[in-house]
Amino acid sequence: MSHDLPDLIAKGIRDIPDFPRPGVMFKDITPLLADPEGFAAVVAAIAERHAGDRVDAVAGLEARGFILAAPVALALGAAFVPVRKAGKLPARTLSASYDLEYGTATVEMHADALPAGGRVLVVDDVLATGGTARAAVDLVRRAGGNVVGFSVLLELGFLKGREKLTDVELHALSVV
Repeated sequence: MSHDLPDLIAKGIRDIPDFPRPGVMFKDITPLLADPEGFAAVVAAIAERHAGDRVDAVAGLEARGFILAAPVALALGAAFVPVRKAGKLPARTLSASYDLEYGTATVEMHADALPAGGRVLVVDDVLATGGTARAAVDLVRRAGGNVVGFSVLLELGFLKGREKLTDVELHALSVV
């Protein structure tokens, strides 16, 4: 049964109240990932949006961003570069820290992950407050890459994460 993309996305994301802590409404994408038609449509939509950008690498943010970024990289004929939580990558890394509601967090990528001047698309599942997104963009640039765009499945517009990415072409398949 064929659906349009907004319908597939809306049906494929469920709200989980009070996860991971009280007051948070978690956006669970696993139903969308379990739907081959929906998953394929999301990957195709992100890849099609950036097909003309001559992407050399797709950087995916841990953990759910990996799930989308890897097949987008394949669709674009590009390398996949993981951006991970601190301490998870085995070789020399670059790191960037960002603020959380209570404290800070750090993400890393391999220092040699990108060729100088490489054209990089950054992909994640959800854009919330923008801290992780900003850190990932900064890491790509510090590694010598040029960010050609930042794509997400879902943007939580009310959290204003977009405001931290005004220097990047941001594309969300869905905004709530």
